[in-house]
Amino acid sequence: MPDPTPETSAGRSLLLVLHDVAPHTWPDYQPFVEAVDALGNIPITWLVVPDFHKRDSLAFAPGLRSMLDRRLQRGDELVLHGYYHADDSPPPRSVRDYFMRRIYTHEGEFYSLDQGVALERLHAGITLFQRFDWPLAGFVAPAWLMSEGTRQALRSLPLKYTSDPQYLYQLPQFTPISAPGLVCSARSAWRRGLSRLACELQAARLSQAPVIRLGLHPVDMRHGFTRRYWMCTLQQLLAQGRTPMTKSAWLSTRQAG
Repeated sequence: MPDPTPETSAGRSLLLVLHDVAPHTWPDYQPFVEAVDALGNIPITWLVVPDFHKRDSLAFAPGLRSMLDRRLQRGDELVLHGYYHADDSPPPRSVRDYFMRRIYTHEGEFYSLDQGVALERLHAGITLFQRFDWPLAGFVAPAWLMSEGTRQALRSLPLKYTSDPQYLYQLPQFTPISAPGLVCSARSAWRRGLSRLACELQAARLSQAPVIRLGLHPVDMRHGFTRRYWMCTLQQLLAQGRTPMTKSAWLSTRQAG
């Protein structure tokens, strides 16, 4: 991988990113989003799943689509986040693949897809965004896992970026731009405690970083401990003078710099 693009003097920013947005997860997010809106004009990047686990289709969720339409009017961004957000590929055949697909996550949809299947799903997601008249610049693979076939498919599409936990990648060249993030694991009490400690240490280390991403998941919203952590962290970063932006808006500042 080439060296990350050097940092510019575009100012310090923060990117608030909501993962796994689908009809069944919006009720988890809604109180938090309302609290964020009460803080002022804070753009949000929404990672939208077209048909979560093949049983939660946006096509049959006019209420959620109307809400997302309104968010776009506020200046938010919608990003394609997989298609099914479920790993439906043939069973893993190696120890490494078993770990990645059965222990690390069961939702690495694009981890093992060949170029043809990856391209088919990406086209389906792009078509859905076009159907709803939603602008689309970015794609984020579930669990940030992408096969080489997926990477090749992305190189052939008119998308502008993808990402992993540490970088945003400008397409089609996959040019890396450092954009470190904070993310919690909230599935158990001990994970929540350790994640908060790790995030606090990471946030302190990144105090002078040009940008910090906050990567929230629906499960975070189901526990007061992590929900309060994210709200406090957001308020602290705003108090430090960081400018809230969407991913696309921040990338535009980098290109301008």
